[in-house]
Amino acid sequence: MNYELLIQLAGYVISGLVALYVAGKQHSKTTALLDFRLQELEKKVDKHNNLVERMYGVEAKLDALEK
Repeated sequence: MNYELLIQLAGYVISGLVALYVAGKQHSKTTALLDFRLQELEKKVDKHNNLVERMYGVEAKLDALEK
């Protein structure tokens, strides 16, 4: 039996498992960052929508005062 081939194959398997583990951890970090950024963007959109709604109210009151 060729032990060099088995050692080399074991090295490939171990390297592959380590690479998968590292990639999984990085994926988790990336997903968490994307979730955070999406939440921050939603907050900004909510603020913008609130401003737009308030401006509609101001415009309606202004139109009523102009009449």
